[in-house]
This record gives sequence, structure tokens and C-alpha cells, in this order.
Amino acid sequence: MFRVPGHGGWGAFADSWNRLELDGHMADGGRYRRRRHATFSIVAPQASVSREPHQPHYQDLAYNPLNGGIARNFAPVEPVVAQGSVFPGLLAAFSDVIASLDAALEPWQVEVHQFRTEVCAGAEAPPTPEGIHRDGVDYAFMLMVGRRNIERGQTGIYSLQGRKLAEFRLEQPGDLAVVDDRRVLHGVTPIRVVAGDAPGTRDVLVVTFRRKAA
Repeated sequence: MFRVPGHGGWGAFADSWNRLELDGHMADGGRYRRRRHATFSIVAPQASVSREPHQPHYQDLAYNPLNGGIARNFAPVEPVVAQGSVFPGLLAAFSDVIASLDAALEPWQVEVHQFRTEVCAGAEAPPTPEGIHRDGVDYAFMLMVGRRNIERGQTGIYSLQGRKLAEFRLEQPGDLAVVDDRRVLHGVTPIRVVAGDAPGTRDVLVVTFRRKAA
């Protein structure tokens, strides 16, 4: 499990997932995903961070054949998250990881995605509805924030040719996966309710790093 910086503020950080807005850009018509989004600039290893003006998220169809090819506007990450005690520490820690993996001094564009996948009893919901994929960035961090009344949701890592290299489940708050998006694919199996009629949820924070164009 990743040791979350500023863990004393974790409650307010995790609670913000209860205020995510419905993803209105699901080409499959699904209403099982909520999210917020923000963009930052960061220079590793100095970790000089600045939040950029709110802007759409875009992925090429080559990376997201379901929802790509259009500019998608999502509600912004709330100030209680961006300026709280947990999130800035996460960005600094992730920047340190990048510095240990990549000596590039160019500034990075960092996109931050809060995701909640919701599922009702008797149904399944896919955390990665685009399937096994790349994000079209350099590095991606996937942090588990919380799971409630669900099973499955296995994360798979695959070669660029589609051969499974590893499979695991982000289970506890603070569980973290880091992928070199240039070298591997990833995906998450659909989630299901464990028991009863209460819905289930899977909350994750995804932070991607991409070198800014010169």
C-alpha cells in the first residue's frame, strides 16, 4: 500500500467522491460513471506545480475507441481536493517517482481524474468501458480511494501485443499502481455487487503525466 501524504486529511479527500458529477459523454449510453477533472503543469524533479485553466479532456480514438475523438468537458476538481492536505502531497510524491524513472527536465502536463463507478444489484459495471487500452500519455498512476459492496475489479497489465503480464486488485485505500503507458496496456474487469440490494461503488484517482509539446 502506498503511504498517502497528508493522511490526516484523507476523510475530506475521500468524501469529495460523493460529489462527483455524472459522466455525460458515455457513447454506450451508460450512467454508471461519475467523475471530475483538472489539469496541472509540473516540472520534475523540482515539482513546481501550477493549475492550468479548466479545459476539456481529449483522447484520440486510437486510445479510446468508445469515448475518444471529441473534447469532453467534466466538472472541475474541487478546491477542497486540489488545495487540501492530501492531493498536493500526492502530486509531489508522484513527481518524485517520475524523476526516478525518467531524467527528462521538460515540463509535464498532468491530468487528474476522479472516477466513481457505480453498480446496482444484478448488474455489472466496467471501470474501463473502453476495454484494454493505453491512455496516450507517458505515465499513469491509479490510486484506490475506496470500494463499497463490490467484488471483482481486477486490474490487468498487458503487453502491447495483448499478452497478460500481471493481474491484481487495488483493494485498500492507498493501494497504488503505476504504469509506463508507452510500453503496456491496462484494463479493469467489471464490478458486481457482493450481496443485498444496496448499490456498490469503486472510487479511484487517476493521475497521468505527459511531456508537454515543445
